[in-house]
Amino acid sequence: MFEKILIANRGEIACRVILTARKMGIKTVAVYSDADTDARHVELADEAVHIGPAPSRDSYLQADKIIAACKQTGAQAVHPGYGFLSENAGFAKRVEEEGIVFIGPKHYSIAAMGDKIESKKLAGAAGVNCIPGVNDAIETAEKAVEIAKGIGYPVMIKASAGGGGKGLRVAVNDKEAFEGFTSCRNEARNSFGDDRVFIEKFVEEPRHIEIQLLGDSHGNVIYLNERECSIQRRHQKVIEEAPSPFISDATRKAMGEQAVALAKAVKYESAGTVEFVVGKDQSFYFLEMNTRLQVEHPVTECITGLDLVELMIRVAAGEKLPLAQKDVQRNGWAIECRINAEDPFRSFLPSTGRLVRFQPPKETMFAADTENLMGVRIDTGVQDGGEIPMFYDSMIAKLIVHGKDRLDAIAKMREALNAFVIRGISSNIPFQAALLAHPKFVAGDFNTGFIAENYSHGFHAEDVPHGDPDFLIALAAYVNRRLLGRAAGISGQMPGHGVTVGEAFVVINLGAGGKNTSQPATVREYQAQSGSSRVETGTGSYEICSGWHLGGARIRGTVNGQPFAAQVERGVGKNPLAIRIAHNGTRLDALVLSPRAAELHALMPYKAPPDMSRFVLSPMPGLLVEVAVQPGQKVQAGERVAVIEAMKMENVLFAIADGVVGKVLAGKGDSLTVDQPIVEFV
Repeated sequence: MFEKILIANRGEIACRVILTARKMGIKTVAVYSDADTDARHVELADEAVHIGPAPSRDSYLQADKIIAACKQTGAQAVHPGYGFLSENAGFAKRVEEEGIVFIGPKHYSIAAMGDKIESKKLAGAAGVNCIPGVNDAIETAEKAVEIAKGIGYPVMIKASAGGGGKGLRVAVNDKEAFEGFTSCRNEARNSFGDDRVFIEKFVEEPRHIEIQLLGDSHGNVIYLNERECSIQRRHQKVIEEAPSPFISDATRKAMGEQAVALAKAVKYESAGTVEFVVGKDQSFYFLEMNTRLQVEHPVTECITGLDLVELMIRVAAGEKLPLAQKDVQRNGWAIECRINAEDPFRSFLPSTGRLVRFQPPKETMFAADTENLMGVRIDTGVQDGGEIPMFYDSMIAKLIVHGKDRLDAIAKMREALNAFVIRGISSNIPFQAALLAHPKFVAGDFNTGFIAENYSHGFHAEDVPHGDPDFLIALAAYVNRRLLGRAAGISGQMPGHGVTVGEAFVVINLGAGGKNTSQPATVREYQAQSGSSRVETGTGSYEICSGWHLGGARIRGTVNGQPFAAQVERGVGKNPLAIRIAHNGTRLDALVLSPRAAELHALMPYKAPPDMSRFVLSPMPGLLVEVAVQPGQKVQAGERVAVIEAMKMENVLFAIADGVVGKVLAGKGDSLTVDQPIVEFV
């Protein structure tokens, strides 16, 4: 067994590998860029080596620097994690040639299956069903349009070395095919250093189901059941679960055996995943093979009770697989939510900056621990006060739950999301909560188009149904009463002028554009010691009891005898008195006032925000990579104005109306902040 390994990655996957290595008594070496000097994976590892500037092409994608770090520290093996160099056959070969063990498949297996064009040809030759398309690299955008027409729209434009939704576009017409090809090439070049692109037919209403494989150097290959990954946004997975609520045992067996046969054909060692597109009739087509550990591997670890990272390390050290196909278990149901740094209420635009608060829910399962199951697990590479840089992937953490069945897992996940506190940046937690509450998701009735179909106009606060909206009103009144109770108890108040607190309140819901609504709430039987009181709203009565600490972002307790978890924030927006309550993905911003103060508040004039319609504003923090207009230029609605790169994705800004460019206020290469003006129209 190895004595020391180097993890050629960052973030949560680097931390994940370190935890297993620590369990196995193996020392670890982290590598880090300028942006990750204070990162969690650097802190967890036994040693750390600096490998360059923040952009990944200058650091984490530099094979020479990774190999030099191995030699410098005496690391005997390299674990590449996922992304970056994990599926780079040239890197794996170089590592092997330097006498270092690559904890992953052999370079020839990566070359055969990691390249999407070559893997399609190999799968076809092996008799595996493949989706119609052109598997050769396409040179020009014009040629891409011609091929797309030949296949028939819609088509999928994909980078050969792509993964994680990078370098992938769906086109439904010539214009989208032309622009999608250009964007795919650029993203692929920046993310993977390989700009080859191919096109295939886009199968409508498909399920994305993948088979987890494990092979050793002694010719043994087994499959560890399947994962359902159909809940995707812009081709990036949002929620993954194991097993799938859709496929039958017969389909599972057929997919698994086909995946094993494919792996044996390329002498596959280590963990890997064969992805399939599955039709409504359970017919399945080979999509691609990921020759690495997947982001969603924890759900497989939950239902099988196996540590996949440990098995990868043992296989790389030459050991035989410790189990056969008949020994593979399938216990309970696991779900994973990817918690991303993005604002779901602003078209999921990236959100970067400092994590002012990062308080995950209580963990009862842990990475690298196969003993404690049926609980909650958080895999993350960040911590309180950490930075989310704009140079890398947007994932903050993976929230994993394991339940006795699917409904139990969904209930556990909703409860865990309620208790997951993230402040300083926006996260997609409200969107995850909405998905988990959607009747079609609960019923298991969905495909890869689920999000596009149900949230075609974007995601809005009103898209999150709350089973009991009056509970949010009651909780806001309860929190306000607790705060007033503290104010009333402060010593040194002048006799006759102390704070007195009544029972009657008005909860004003601070709607957008000054459209406020109000509702009375009465707080009775307030007990300062126990933190209990009874809140009456227009339609219900709520006995709330909580030991909430007044500065805490998370409030736990019971309501009418049932446990709950919610989040509280004071001073939201531009109003220092406002209270924000978040529960089950629904958010209430409210002022809680006495009846007289509410009367006076209604008389206050609404101050409209300034008109910024003449400007094209940056919707996110990022790097301005292109300004496509010049002063004096006439621009039509829908025309390309600028391109911003953030978190490895290109975001194109289009003009929303016809106009003439007055000034260009930012230049190529500028780092932009949210709402920074780029172009002004006259």
